[in-house]
Amino acid sequence: MATLLLRLQGPMQSWGTRSNFDRRDTGLEPSKSGVIGLVAAALGIDREHDITDLAILRMGVRVDREGVLRCDYQTARGVINAEGRRPQNVQSWRYYLADAAFLVGLEGNKELLQKIHGALLDPVWPLFLGRKSYAPSPPVYLPDGLREEGLVEALARYPYLPSLLDPRVQPERTLRYVIEAQEGRLVLDQPVGPFSKRRFGARYTVSRSARLGEVVDVP
Repeated sequence: MATLLLRLQGPMQSWGTRSNFDRRDTGLEPSKSGVIGLVAAALGIDREHDITDLAILRMGVRVDREGVLRCDYQTARGVINAEGRRPQNVQSWRYYLADAAFLVGLEGNKELLQKIHGALLDPVWPLFLGRKSYAPSPPVYLPDGLREEGLVEALARYPYLPSLLDPRVQPERTLRYVIEAQEGRLVLDQPVGPFSKRRFGARYTVSRSARLGEVVDVP
């Protein structure tokens, strides 16, 4: 089994799964729907097209830097609602993670992962970290990101992301892992059908803490 690693690192990122209307939430690590959406953008897959082959990839996250939860408060004046009533002022609260760094792994068919790897280097559409204004920095693409090992092993053994930019930065004592599993915590971010349908199902994840290089036990 092969694994493709992605670097999701930037000054701002947001991975909401429960947002509605004026309040936009973010999870503490990337959602599967958000990551698959990023991959689909790299491949140039339209929102109307089937993404079953991407959705069945098993996902895991290594949290190299947790980031700081922030809120971007916005107001808009003169907004007319769907019923055509008189303009009103609208407030919104948009939560995001500042200065976070995540190593994301996708495990599955090697040929598909090779295709995705190439697309991340030369994406069809711009890539962003949950919202269109949140650009990744540095790139999502990792030259050595396609690994001939399982998901858990690939995440555990890859170098600490902040150290790739500054070798003086030392890894945290322990790192947090969130791995897709057969049982565990139920999350509702599994894409079901084309993104245009906005349908998301359930999957299970387990959380573990371990030192860099230590392979965690996942059921």
